[in-house]
Parts: sequence; structure tokens; C-alpha cells
Amino acid sequence: MYHEYARGRQTLAFLEQKTGETKRTLQKHFDQLSPYTGEIFVPLEPVALLMDATFFSRRDGLLIARKHGKNLLWQRIETESVSEYEKLLNNLQNVGVQFSSFTIDGRTGVLRFLLRKYQGIPVQLCQFHQVQIMTRYLTKRPKTDAGKTLRALTLTLPSSSEVDFTARLEKWYEQSKSFLDEKPLSNNKKRGWHYTHRRIRSAVRSLRRNLPYLFTFEGFPDRNIPKTTNSCDGFFSHLKSWLNVHRGLRDDRKWKMLHYLLENN
Repeated sequence: MYHEYARGRQTLAFLEQKTGETKRTLQKHFDQLSPYTGEIFVPLEPVALLMDATFFSRRDGLLIARKHGKNLLWQRIETESVSEYEKLLNNLQNVGVQFSSFTIDGRTGVLRFLLRKYQGIPVQLCQFHQVQIMTRYLTKRPKTDAGKTLRALTLTLPSSSEVDFTARLEKWYEQSKSFLDEKPLSNNKKRGWHYTHRRIRSAVRSLRRNLPYLFTFEGFPDRNIPKTTNSCDGFFSHLKSWLNVHRGLRDDRKWKMLHYLLENN
């Protein structure tokens, strides 16, 4: 019955009609359940691990470690900090989970931490998140020709090889260098000296900085490294749609449902 309530998107009102029990009685039974075992699934082989976080409110979030459609471990978080990622990975290692690769979003701090602590294990940055980063800087409709060309190039990222994408990016950079170096005729003294096209400069700086980790999967074809965290993002969408059916749940009931959905994904 709880499965119908949580995953089947059935409301207490519907279950009341179906069972003949009152909503209050059903909720009492659900409160007495302990559907979350806390057990961690430990694969026999090293895993290509995906990690990502989502938030339900400003300081109420969820960080998960996922493997090819299976949630291995998760924890409630207030901020998406490096220490939370470290805690998650330590807990996985403590029960014997081994890693063949990591796929993460574009957080620089997390990337540096993984490269420092897990030397030799390849790290893949999510290509989808990189496209999102570029969109934040360039918008979906850039006004300059250089911005339009850079956005068009960025959108080919998922279908490009590293060699081809790098060559086209460097060609764009060389052709746009004088544009990127433009400065306003008069600088605001309070703001100090600055470039005219700062957002485009920030966009291409992000892309060039992350480029060595956007095609990691190409160098390890036998490890089946996901090139995006879309598996996590898709699951988060389902998770929130399940929760939205029961809007207004008390915090402990909400997290009981979340644990159940995460364990029975």
C-alpha cells in the first residue's frame, strides 16, 4: 500500500476509497513503517560512478552516488560542498565499493578534490552541464557574431570528438582574439579597468579550462564512462514529480518517502 502511495502516485483520499480505511488510519500505518534498510549495494566490479545533487529548498538537498541506473548511496545535505562529496565517497569505500571513474557536474572544487585524492582514476565532466554554463554566460540568443558562433560550437559538444572540437574551438579563439581583447574607450574609475566583452571571455575561459575533462570517456572505452550526469538529473525529475503529488508533507514523512523511492529506484 505504501508503494502505491509513494511510487504509484496515489493520494490518501484515493487509498481511503480503495481500502475503506480512513486517511488518518492509513497515515498512522505509514508512520509506523520503516521502509528504508540503509543497506548499500556493493557491486563486484569497480563502478563508473555518477555523482550529483539537487535541492528541495534553499538548505534542504540531496547528494547521490549512482551507477548505471542504480542508486548506491545518498545523503541529505544543506550545501553542495566538497566535504559532502568526500563523506559520500568515504562511506562507499568503507563497505568495499571500488571506482573505475567519476562523472560529475562542473564544480571546480569537486574536480580538484577528486584529482588530488583519487589520482589515476579518470574524471569526466558532464557535457550537458558545460552547455548550461555556456548558456548562462552567452544566453540562448547572443547578440554578437562571436557569441553566436561560440554558442553554435558549444551545442555540437555532445556529438563531437575531442580532436575535432578542440580544433574548431582554437580556430574560433584565434579568429576572435582581437574582439575578446577589446576595451571600452573610457573606463569607470570606480570599477577599474576591464574588457568590453567580459561574459564571452568568461564563457570561453570556462570551456577551455574544462576541455581536458569533457572527453575523458574517449580515452577509456572499456570502462563505459558516462559523459553526462543525465541519469542523476532524470531521476531527480522523477523524484520531485513523485513528491509533488503529496505536497505539504511533514519533513520526516517527506524524507521517509525519499528514502523509499531512492532505495527502490
